[in-house]
Amino acid sequence: MQAWLAGRLDGPSGVSVSELSRPSGNGLSSETVFFTASWADGTGPQELKCVARMAPAAEAVPVFPEYDLGKQFEVMRFARRAGVPAPRTLWFEPDPAALGSPFFVMEQETGDVPPDLVPYTFEGWLLDASPADRERLQRHSVDILARLHNAPVQPEDLAFLRSGHSGESALRRHVNEQRAYYEWAHGSLRIPLLEDAFAWLDDHWPADPGQDVISWGDARIGNVMYRDFTPVAVLDWEMAGVGPREIDIAWMIFLHRFFQDVTMIMGLPGLPGFMTREDVCAQYHALSGHEPRNMEFFETYAALRHGIIMARVWHRRIHFGEQPMPEDPNDLVMHRAALESMLDGRYWD
Repeated sequence: MQAWLAGRLDGPSGVSVSELSRPSGNGLSSETVFFTASWADGTGPQELKCVARMAPAAEAVPVFPEYDLGKQFEVMRFARRAGVPAPRTLWFEPDPAALGSPFFVMEQETGDVPPDLVPYTFEGWLLDASPADRERLQRHSVDILARLHNAPVQPEDLAFLRSGHSGESALRRHVNEQRAYYEWAHGSLRIPLLEDAFAWLDDHWPADPGQDVISWGDARIGNVMYRDFTPVAVLDWEMAGVGPREIDIAWMIFLHRFFQDVTMIMGLPGLPGFMTREDVCAQYHALSGHEPRNMEFFETYAALRHGIIMARVWHRRIHFGEQPMPEDPNDLVMHRAALESMLDGRYWD
């Protein structure tokens, strides 16, 4: 890293890189390392706290089939121009020669992230916050989506994110990409519940999917760093793409509901009045001018997408001997009961 950085800076001297460290909180998909870079230039001593993100090695049984770090780098730059506090991007290195994998470097931010393990609905600073502070965090989080989706875009802004899959609309291409991901993630193993969900989407396809926008893809509060309940860094852009606004809105709603359901199963109260569909959609409408539509379709799609990912994560655990393969492959879907209730209509009662 030190040798590579010396070649990227303009006339530096005394380039040094601190010992590398890794985050201990959220994150499954990419390799992330922290370091401090120091050097001197014509203006004097410089020091910069940095984060490098690299694609995982093939032997790590990656969650996703490919890691287009250049795409992540560019969409983060676009998001910052749109007023979204994505981390400041510094350098992108497509050549794997330096570290064994392509990588990009961004400036490190500090703050609090709602954790996945143990979930923020179980314990911690967000659960302990006042209702007013939680409402402020929710409103600011929804505003991230409003700013990103309302950003003016040129055709080239969408072109580099468009899926290579066929389809007459961005939504159809998005869903077709998820079908391909399901096939890659699980190979010859069939997960009937996920296949039933794909069929349900075809049967309930919206007549007008809506405007195409740049989609964050993994739009959830666990991918946001906050200070004083205000976002300071919006993270994890590897699932970014193009599609209707409701893809992100529904994902944000469903991912909280996922953690809330787990919490209630464990006999804990969690945060039942937080990130509800009614509140999130009303706030999004007020902030963006767009009233979310077809939310049952998009929340079901969110549950399907999450089911594919989590089943892949469980496959990784099975591969590394951390758990056995269940007798019923539907049990690979952690939120099986929720998705089943969506497909038969009980979830919306």
